[in-house]
Amino acid sequence: QQGEPFQSVFAVRTGALKTYSLASNGEEQITGFHLASELIGLAGYDNGEYPLTAKALETTTVCEIPLTQLESLADELPDLRRQLMRTMGTEIRHDQNMMLLLSKKNAEERVASFLLDISQRYARRGFSATHFRLPMSRVDISNYLGLAVETISRVFTRFQKNGLIETQGKEVILQDQTTLNELAGIDDSEPCEHN
Repeated sequence: QQGEPFQSVFAVRTGALKTYSLASNGEEQITGFHLASELIGLAGYDNGEYPLTAKALETTTVCEIPLTQLESLADELPDLRRQLMRTMGTEIRHDQNMMLLLSKKNAEERVASFLLDISQRYARRGFSATHFRLPMSRVDISNYLGLAVETISRVFTRFQKNGLIETQGKEVILQDQTTLNELAGIDDSEPCEHN
């Protein structure tokens, strides 16, 4: 919970979570989605309390790693320390990309970027980069991307009509990654993690 003392980080074993902050009026602002094998809670490390609340989007299991254990393990295992540093670096880069996304891109570019981000994260874990499940609702996606729910639905419908994606419930199949990359502003000639 936001404001609780920072005592542990959590490794997502199965399922998915969203993290959000609560505005003074009680409104949720979703700051991220977390999939299996990702870490959450590290953002509380610097000031001793969690800045965000995490909530499961589906049946989810997490492994709690108390701070004291994490620190002693990081001292003993250089590989773990490197992995933690990589994770923090990835989070910082992800946050910077998100700020750019919200400030500069139109609805189609935001949705394309979002789908490609999820695709890359599944691919990094050895899953399909082109056929995956979106565990979050359209309402949550709209909150995260700063768009109206109707806009998200229209963009998904347009992407389907144009042959970029196919959806079946929460399942998504990316059918034209080249066009999605162009929309998201990703240069296809550069080696991409999800290719």
